[in-house]
Amino acid sequence: MHRYASPIIKVIFDGPDVQEQKLYDIFRPYGRIKDITLPTVVPAGTPRSATVTFQRLHSATIARNVLHGIDVPSQTTNITRIRTGYQKPIQAHAIRDWMSSHPKITLPLLVFLLGTLTYTIFDPIRSLMVEGKMLDWFDYQKYTIYQWLRANTVARLGGQRAPDISSQTSAWKERSDACDSLKAYLTDKPSTIAFMHGPQGSGKTTMLQAVLSEEGRTVLYIDCRELQNQASDSALVTTLAKQTGYWPVFTLFNSMGNLIDLASVGLIGQKAGITSSLVDQLNQILNVVAKGLKGVSDSHRANSRRKIDAERRREAILAQERILTDKITEGTWHDGRLDCVAGNGVMSELGIGDEIMDSSFDGSIAQQDSALEDAERQGKREAESQADIDALKALPIVVIRNYSSKIGVTREELLTILANWAASLVEGQTAHVIVLSDNRENSRRLAKALPSKPLYSIGLSDADPSSSLSFMKQKLSNAGIDIDFTQEQTASVARLGGRASDLESLIHKVRNGQRIEDSVEDIINQGVSELRKNAFGEDADDAKSLPWAREQVWFIVSALAKQSQIAYYEVISDFPFKGDETALRNMEHAELITITTHGGRPSSIKPGKPMFRWVFERLVKDPVFQAVQEINLNDKAIAKAERTVKECEDELTTLGNIMAAEPKSWYSWLVSRRTASRERARYVADKMLKAEKKVEALERKNEALKRALANGL
Repeated sequence: MHRYASPIIKVIFDGPDVQEQKLYDIFRPYGRIKDITLPTVVPAGTPRSATVTFQRLHSATIARNVLHGIDVPSQTTNITRIRTGYQKPIQAHAIRDWMSSHPKITLPLLVFLLGTLTYTIFDPIRSLMVEGKMLDWFDYQKYTIYQWLRANTVARLGGQRAPDISSQTSAWKERSDACDSLKAYLTDKPSTIAFMHGPQGSGKTTMLQAVLSEEGRTVLYIDCRELQNQASDSALVTTLAKQTGYWPVFTLFNSMGNLIDLASVGLIGQKAGITSSLVDQLNQILNVVAKGLKGVSDSHRANSRRKIDAERRREAILAQERILTDKITEGTWHDGRLDCVAGNGVMSELGIGDEIMDSSFDGSIAQQDSALEDAERQGKREAESQADIDALKALPIVVIRNYSSKIGVTREELLTILANWAASLVEGQTAHVIVLSDNRENSRRLAKALPSKPLYSIGLSDADPSSSLSFMKQKLSNAGIDIDFTQEQTASVARLGGRASDLESLIHKVRNGQRIEDSVEDIINQGVSELRKNAFGEDADDAKSLPWAREQVWFIVSALAKQSQIAYYEVISDFPFKGDETALRNMEHAELITITTHGGRPSSIKPGKPMFRWVFERLVKDPVFQAVQEINLNDKAIAKAERTVKECEDELTTLGNIMAAEPKSWYSWLVSRRTASRERARYVADKMLKAEKKVEALERKNEALKRALANGL
C-alpha cells in the first residue's frame, strides 16, 4: 500500500472523543508537537478523528507505531481505542477544490490570464502575419525562383500578358484632374483622409489601380460591401481578418464564452466577461492591423536605409579610387609599403623615388582633401533628401472600398469603427487612407471621426460625349476593331452618357459583332426591365418591402422623363412626398436618382445614370404600365383629397355650432358682421371646394385610364 510516513498523524477514535490535553499528554513524549486539530462535524456513521502534527518526521513515525490500537480513558467510565495513520501534507485536488469553491475569485483571474496570454503571445504573431500579407511573404508568385521558372517555361510558351491598366483611363479627360489630385495626396505626408466619391460605374477603382500601380507602394484593401453581406457577427469578424491578414482567429472561443457567461450568471450572479462584443472584436483586429502597418513602414524604411548606406559606401570607395587615380596620374602618390623596404631616416628617401616634390604637392593634396569633403557634404545632403522621399514612399496605403450604407444590410457600427480607425491612421501618420464611396453623403462619418481637419475630397463624374467617344475608339482599337462612327452611331453612344460601366458593356457587345445601334437598344431595354423590378417590385408583396411607395417613385420617373432635372424642394413640398426626405435618400442609395448639392444643401434631382433618362422615357411611354401607375398615383391623391374634404366637413360643423352660439345684435339681419369664425368657415369652404374638384377630376381621369386598359392598350 502506498502509505508513506508523514509528520501529520491522523488519530481515529473508536468511542467517545479524547480531550485535547489528553492527546497532548499521550503524544508529547515522542517529540515536539506543532499543532493539534480537534475533531470536526462529520456525517452520521463516519468515525470522528483528530490530527497531531509533529515537528519531525522521526517523532511522528515512533508515535504512530507505538500508540496504534491502545485504549485511552476518555471519561471516568468510558474507554476509547485510538487508531493512528499517516496523513498526506498536501491533500489531493486541494487547489482544484479551492478554485471550484471560490468562482468569484478564480473566474476573473482566469479571464485576466487569458487576456495576458493573448496580448503577449498571439497579438505579436497576428501583427507579424499582417505585415507578411502586405509584404507578400506568403505569396509564392513573388519569389525570384518562381518568377524565373515562369519566365523560362510558361512565358516562352505564350502566356497571357497582364492588362495595361494605365491605358484604360488615358482617354478620359475628366480623370486627369482626379488623377493629379490623388497623386498630390500620395506625395504629401498623411494629414487627412482622401475621400473619392462618384456614382457606381464611374471608374473609381480603375483609376485608383492605375495610380497605385505607378506608385508601386504596399496597399491594403478592405471591402465594406463584402463585410456587410455577412450573415453573422462571427462571419464578419472572419472576413475582416481574412482581408487584413489577421491570424490566428479564435471565433469558436467567443461562442464558447457565451456559454460560460450563461453558466457564470447562474453561479456568481454576473457574467465572467470572457466574451467580447462585435465592436470590441473589430477594434481589436484593426488595432493589431495598425501595428502591422507600422511594421511595414519600418521594414521599408530599414530597407531604404540599408540601400542608402550601401550607395554611400560605394560612392565613398569610388571617390577614393578617383583621388588615387588622380594622384597616380600627377605623380604625387606615395605607397607607404615601400618604407618597410627602404627603411627609416635618410634611407627612406629611396621610397620616394622619382616622384614630383615641388611646392604644388601640398596644395594638390589640400585641394583633393577639400574636394573629398565637398563630395561628402553633397552626398549627405542628397542622402537626407532621398531619405525623406523614401520615408514617404515607405508608408503603406489603406484603401477602403464600397464605403456606403446600403438598404437593409447596413452595419452602422462597422462603418463608424472604420471611420475612427482611418482617422487614427492619418493622425498618427501611419498610412495614407483612401476611401471609395458611391455617394458624397457617406463622408459625414469620416468628417465626424476627423473633426479637426477637412477631408481631401476627390469627385468623379460621368464623361462628356466627346470623351466617351474617344474612350470607345481607343478600347475598340486595342481590340483590333476600327470603326468610323457615323452621326447616328455617335448619337446612340451619347444616349448612354459617360458612365464607364455602360460604355464597357457597349464595347463588349460591339466586340461580339453586334451593331452599335442594336447594342444601345439592348442596354436600354435591359435597364427598363431592371428598373421596373428594382423600383416598383415584381408584385404587391414585393413592393411592400421597398423603402419607398410606388406612387413616389412613379412621380419621380414621370417628372424626369420630361426634363433632365427637377428642383429638390419643389418635390418634397407637395404630394406624394410632403416632407418625406427619407424616400428620396433611399432612392439615391439605390442609385435610381442623384441628388446634387449647391452651397452644402440639396439643390436638384437627376437620374441615377445618364442612361436612365431614356429608361424613364420608355417606362412612361408604355401605355399599360403608365395607366396602372397613374391609377395608383391618382387613387392615393383621391384618398388624400377625400380626407381633406372630411376634415373640412367636420370643421365646418364645429364652426356652425360656434356661429350659432355667438351673440347677435338686432341689426345683424341687415348688416353682416365679420367674425373670426365666419372668416375661418369661408377659408375652409374654399379649401373643401378645391379638394372636391380635384377628386372629381382625378376620378374622371381614372375612368379614362381604366377604359384604356379594358381596350387592351
